[in-house]
Amino acid sequence: MPKNSKVVKRELDDEVIESVKDLLSNEDSVDDAFKKSELIVDVQEEKDLEVEEGSEAEDERPAWNSKLQYILAQVGFSVGLGNVWRFPYLCQKNGGGAYLLPYLILLLVIGIPLFFLELSVGQRIRRGSIGVWNYISPKLGGIGFASCVVCYFVALYYNVIIGWTLFYFSQSFQQPLPWDQCPLVKNASHTLIEPECEKSSATTYYWYREALNISSSISESGGLNWKMTVCLLAAWVMVCLAMIKGIQSSGKIMYFSSLFPYVVLICFLTRALLLNGSTDGIRHMFTPKLEIMLEPKVWREAATQVFFALGLGFGGVIAFSSYNKRDNNCHFDAVLVSFINFFTSVLATLVVFAVLGFKANVVNEKCIAQNSEMIIKFLKMGNISQDIIPHHINLSSITAEDYHLVYDIIQKVKEEEFWVLHLNSCQIKDELNKAVQGTGLAFIAFTEAMTHFPASPFWSVMFFLMLINLGLGSMFGTIEGIITPIVDTFKVRKEILTVICCLLAFSIGLIFVQRSGNYFVTMFDDYSATLPLLIVVILENIAVSFVYGIDKFIEDLKDMLGFAPSRYYYYMWKYISPLMLLSLLIASIVNMGLSPPGYNAWIEDKASEEFLNYPTWGMIVCISLMVLAILPVPVVFIVRRCNLIDDSSGNLASVTYKRGRVLKEPVNLEGDDASLIHGKISSEMSSPNFGKNIYRKQSGSPTLDTAPNGRYGIGYLMADMPDMPDMPESDL
Repeated sequence: MPKNSKVVKRELDDEVIESVKDLLSNEDSVDDAFKKSELIVDVQEEKDLEVEEGSEAEDERPAWNSKLQYILAQVGFSVGLGNVWRFPYLCQKNGGGAYLLPYLILLLVIGIPLFFLELSVGQRIRRGSIGVWNYISPKLGGIGFASCVVCYFVALYYNVIIGWTLFYFSQSFQQPLPWDQCPLVKNASHTLIEPECEKSSATTYYWYREALNISSSISESGGLNWKMTVCLLAAWVMVCLAMIKGIQSSGKIMYFSSLFPYVVLICFLTRALLLNGSTDGIRHMFTPKLEIMLEPKVWREAATQVFFALGLGFGGVIAFSSYNKRDNNCHFDAVLVSFINFFTSVLATLVVFAVLGFKANVVNEKCIAQNSEMIIKFLKMGNISQDIIPHHINLSSITAEDYHLVYDIIQKVKEEEFWVLHLNSCQIKDELNKAVQGTGLAFIAFTEAMTHFPASPFWSVMFFLMLINLGLGSMFGTIEGIITPIVDTFKVRKEILTVICCLLAFSIGLIFVQRSGNYFVTMFDDYSATLPLLIVVILENIAVSFVYGIDKFIEDLKDMLGFAPSRYYYYMWKYISPLMLLSLLIASIVNMGLSPPGYNAWIEDKASEEFLNYPTWGMIVCISLMVLAILPVPVVFIVRRCNLIDDSSGNLASVTYKRGRVLKEPVNLEGDDASLIHGKISSEMSSPNFGKNIYRKQSGSPTLDTAPNGRYGIGYLMADMPDMPDMPESDL
C-alpha cells in the first residue's frame, strides 16, 4: 500500500498490515476511512471483541450538556444535609467564629488539593473509581471496589433520612402543624395531656413517638414502622427514576435540586432577620472563643468535616468528572465547588442560628413569665420581702432586663437559701448553648421554631422540601459512585443495574424502618464510613503521588489543562496531605477507642435519652462494617500480587489489521478490560503497559515524544516497537 495514500481501498478479502509509522502519520488524513475498519483480536472463544479506544470513547461516553450542569451536579453532591445540621453545630461547639479559621486552613491543605486530585484522575482517565485505580496500578484496584462498598453502605441509611424528611413534608400541609401541641388522652373520668409529651416537648414527642414510634433499645426491633416503610420506598423510587438514564436524567434534575436549597435558605434568612431575637442567635454564633481554637479536638473535627463535606473518597466526584471533556479546567472547578460548599455552610449557619435565636427568645419569654409568677407567689407567702423589689418594676409585665435585675437582688439577699426557691436565671445564651445537631436539629429544634413562625405550614413545607433536595443531590452523586465504575468495568446495562441496586438497597434498608431503626442509622453513620473513607483517600493520595509518580501526574495535568498547576499542589500531594491524613486517621482511631461504642436510646417512661452500650452482636456488626468496607483493598492486592487471576494473555500479540467496521483498542489492558482480551499467541509482541505510563518517548522513535494521536496519549502506542518504516508488511 502506498505510504502517502489518502484513501484506503475497500476490498473485503484483503488483509492490510501497516507499519507503526504509517498508522501514526496517516491517522488524521485517513480518519474517515479508518473509522470504517476493525481491529480483530483472535480470542479463545473465537469472537470479535470491541474495546474502546481513547478518541472513540471521548465521543461515545455520555457527556454533560453544559458546564453549568456539571458544576451544579458537583455542588449538589458536595452540599448535603451535613452543611445544614452538622457544620452549624461544630461552629457553635468549637469556638464560634474562631472555628472558621481552622476550617479554612484545612480546606486549603486537605480539601481543595484532594478534591482537585479526584477531579483530575476522573477527567483524565474517563472511568469510574474502579477503572481509575486499576489504570494507575492494578494492585491498588481494590481502592475503587472499597469506595463502591462504602458508597453503598452510606446510601442505605442516607436515603432513610430522606424518607423521614418526606414524612415530615407530607405532614406539613396542616394548620396548626401536628407537632405544635401535645396530644390529649382520655381516661374514664377526664382528659389529660400525654405524659410522655408533657415530660419532654411537643416536637420531641412527635419525632420519637409519632414519626419513629421508637423502641427502648436496639435489641427490641418492634416490627416495621409502616409509615416510614412507605416513605423509604418513595425515596428509592425517586432516586431510581432520576438515575436510571445516568447523567442524561439526573443532570436535568440538578438544575432544580441544586439551586432550590439556596432560594429557601435566602428566604429563611430574610424572614428570620425580621423576627425578634434573631440577631442574638447570630451574635452568639460568631462571637469567637479563641482559647477553644487551640484544642486538638477542634482541628480534628474541622478536618473530618472538610473531608466529608466535599465527598472525598466516595467515588461520586470521580464519576461525575469522568463525563467531562479532557481539556476541561478541573482546577477551576475544584476551587469553585470547594468555596461554594464553604459559603453554603456559612449561609446555613446564619439561617440556623437566626432561627434558633428567635426560638431562644420565645423560650426565654416563657421562662421569665413563669419565674415572675413564682416571685409574686413568694412575695404573697412572705418568703421574699417586698422591700427588696425596686418600685418601678411591675412583675406582672416585666421585661427581660428588669427580671435579671430582680433575680440578682434576690440571689444576693437570700444567698444560702436561694437554691430552695428554684428560680431560673432565664438567659438567652443558656438556651443557645444547648448544642443540637443532626436529626435533633432538623426534626426537633428547627420544627419547634417554625411553629412560632407566622404562616408556619408554608415555612415547614419549604424547609423539608429543601432538605429533600439537599439529600437527593448527595444521593445522586453517591449512587453515581456505585453505578459508573461497575458499568465501566463489567459492561452491564446501566438501566438494569440501577433498578437492581435500588431494589436491593430498599430490601436491606428495611432494618432502618423498624421501630429500632434509628439506632441502626446511628451505627452505620458512626462505623461504616469514617475510617474506611479515610483509608481510601490516603491510598488514593499514595497511588497518585508515589505509585504512579507525582512528576508524571503533574506532566499529565499540564498536557490536559494546557498549563502547569501551581507547585503548591506538588508539595501538598507529596508531603503535607498524606501526613495530615495519616494524623487524622490516627486521631480518629484513638478517639473511637476512647469513646465507648454505644447510642442514645429514647426511654419512654423517662421521656428522655439515655446512653446505652451496644450488645455483643452489635459490636460484631460495627466491626464487620469497617472490615467489609476496606476488605477489597487487601484482597485485590493479594490476587494481583500472587497472580491468582491470569491476565498475562491480555495483550496485542495476535492483533491483525483487517477490513471491518470500527477500529477500537483497549485503553487499559491491565485494568478494567484485562480479563476480556485473551489472545492465542502471547509472545509475538510486547503488550503496551498503559498502567505504568500514559505515553512515553521510545528509543529509536522520535515521533512518540508527544501523544501519538493528539489526544493525551490514549491511542495507537506500540510501546516496544522500533521505528522501521521499510520493514516488510509480512514481517510486521
